[in-house]
This record gives sequence, structure tokens and C-alpha cells, in this order.
Amino acid sequence: MSPARPQAARPTARPTPRLGPRPLALHLGLSLATRWAARMPPPCTPASPSWNGAWPRSNAGRREAARIADALAAAGHPPEAFAAAVERRLLARDLALAEGILAYRRHPFRRDLADPPMAWAEGGSRLLDYGGAVGPALLVVPSLINRAAVLDLLPEASMLRHLAGQGLRVLLLDWGMPGPAERCFTLTDYVAGRLRRAIAAATRIAGQPPVLVGYCMGGMLALAAAQRLPGALRGLALLATPWDFWAGDAARAQSLAATLPLWEPAMQATGALPVDVLQALFAALDPAAIGEKFRAFRDLDPESPQARRFVALEDWLNDGVPLAAPVAREALGSWYGGNAPLRGAWRIAGAPVTPRSIRLPCFVAIPARDRIVPPSSALALADRLPAALVHHAAAGHVGMVAGSAADVVLWRPLLTWIKALPA
Repeated sequence: MSPARPQAARPTARPTPRLGPRPLALHLGLSLATRWAARMPPPCTPASPSWNGAWPRSNAGRREAARIADALAAAGHPPEAFAAAVERRLLARDLALAEGILAYRRHPFRRDLADPPMAWAEGGSRLLDYGGAVGPALLVVPSLINRAAVLDLLPEASMLRHLAGQGLRVLLLDWGMPGPAERCFTLTDYVAGRLRRAIAAATRIAGQPPVLVGYCMGGMLALAAAQRLPGALRGLALLATPWDFWAGDAARAQSLAATLPLWEPAMQATGALPVDVLQALFAALDPAAIGEKFRAFRDLDPESPQARRFVALEDWLNDGVPLAAPVAREALGSWYGGNAPLRGAWRIAGAPVTPRSIRLPCFVAIPARDRIVPPSSALALADRLPAALVHHAAAGHVGMVAGSAADVVLWRPLLTWIKALPA
């Protein structure tokens, strides 16, 4: 009898390679372009009127180059040495960015938090039931663009589990991936159709009218639904919800809208605006942000809670959802291009969405460091709601709901407001 042969060890399943930060080529290209554009010129003379001898430069740029050249001359510093020092500093920043991105892509953490039970479904959308005691009911509405997981990111970073643990009956509308039906949806289809039926389902499940809680773009959908169904809701909470799309920089908003014709071939072919295009548009709002956060991540202890949360958030950001083409045209063209909500020109089922007509108790959370929805954009909405409690959160757009201080800056104040609502 021959001896038993040792069994070969089963290969360990390798995690799916990370794609982010998406689109990677854009972020690396922006970093390289920044270094090229910021290179120090030779001495400012009529023979060398631009930064590198060929790059076009504005009058303000010429004045700044002259100021730097004069300062170097006054201090006795050779301009060539200063230019070399600037080049070394910029190169070090690019290397730090690359190292931060590699550290993220190689990090072993993967989110494995299981979804709660599904209580209702329609098309690609689900109502997830986080349970909670028989207290006030919430129906939480996230954005159509990103997955709902940001509100349930980690055991220690879950707004939904926290609120359920405090006695609220919490239901989440997970929009899901747009299938063939949803790729034909307009905002009216989402608000007057799917969201209306989700509200009815949440009311049946909880046995009471819910407080409708909308985050970012989900806040706009929740607002429009609340106007149409005031008697079906107990209150309305709007978290980082825009209204004035030209707040802070009208030209930037209009430039985003001007890109819409570029995406038409992709939208006509697939019925949706692709995730990488959406990510590129968000990057255009703050091109320096990607570099800043990945350079900072490079210096974190990879085993620290901060690194774990960073990776979880980046994985969420890079696992986006394509936007139905009719909605993309409406949001980019009408919201950003025409500022339709502020002008009273945004319509659902033919009726204008008018915040002044909403008499429900409202909680409006405005992140002070929001780069996606400037505080002045959200304040424009709060100012138009007759019964709004405005809460200023010392956080950013995502940090307010999922950051390390989210329980202090948002979760607790929101809970206090909900529990104080009249029965």
C-alpha cells in the first residue's frame, strides 16, 4: 500500500484589483500638467517672455514672473538654482502621489459588511431594513450616482446602524444599478414613480409615515417627493443638498454643462453616462483634491483605523453607478447649465419644484467644508424652506456622513431633531 500523497494547498483567492482612483490616467495627467505649468522660467527678459520659452502666459503671469525675478536678484539667488529647486519640489510631490496611489491599490482591506434584509424591491432598486425599535421611521434616499454603501460603510462608520441602534426604524432605498428600464428614466420617473412607491412601501413596513432623509442628489429627489406627498411624511431631512448650482462659480458650473455634447455618443450607445465620465466631472470641481489626499494617505500607518476608513471610502467612490442618460442630460444641462432649481424652472411631472410650498418640519445639514455642494448652494435651499432647522456641520461632503467625527457633527444632531418631532 503506497503512502498517501500530500494534498496540494488550495490557492488563496486573490482580491479583485482596485481600479481607482478613477479615471487614473486623468489624475496622473493632471499632476504632470501641474508640474509642467508651474515650472520656473529663466530670468524674465524680452528674449524669454514665457515660463519655459514657449508656453503662453497671461499679463498677470508676466507680472508674477517679473516679481519673482526681481526678488531673486535682490537676494543674490541665481534664477537657475531656484528653478531647479522648484522642479525638485514638484517632482517629489508627483512621487508622493504615485506612492500614495500604489499604497491604496495594494492595501489588503476589503469591505465585507453584509446587507440587512430586503423588505421591498422594484426593478434594480431595493428597500433595505435596518430594523430598530418601533420608534420614528426613516426612509433614507441616497444619490443616484454613488452606491448607498457610504451610509453603511463600516461597523464603526455606519449612520444607518447608529440610528437604528438608537431606536429608529431605519429603511434605506438602494437605487441599485440602472437596468434597461431605468436607463430610460427621467427625474420624474424616479420621483413620481419609484420613490413614491418606495415611500408607500416604507409606510406599510414601518406602520407609520416616515421621515424622508435625502443625501446630496438624493436630497433633491426627496424634496420633490415631499412637495408632492406632504401628508405621507412626518418630516424631511436634507443632507448636503444643492439648490443654487451657480453658487460660488457660475462659469465652472456652465463649463461642466458645456461638456454634455461630448458624452452624447456614449449615452446614446449605452443609455447612461459612464462612471469614469462622472468621476472626471467631479475631479474638475477640485482638481487638486486627489493629489492632496493620496499624498496624505502615503504617510498613514496602513494598519491604522484612519487608513482603513480611507480605503473603504475610496473603494466606495470608485465603485460608482452610471447615470441614466435622460437624468444626466437634465442634471448637467438644466441644473448646472441653467440653474433651473434656483430659477423655479425645475419641474417634476410638469409642476415646478418650489421649496416655499413645503410646510413639513425640515432639517437642513450643511457641511462647512463641502467642495461638491458649496455651503452657499445648500443655504439657498434652506432659506426657501418655511420650517427649516439649519445645522452647520464642521465637516466635508462625505466626512459629514461617514467621517471619524460623523457621530458628533451629524448623527447625533439629526437624531435629536427626529426625536423632537411631534407624534
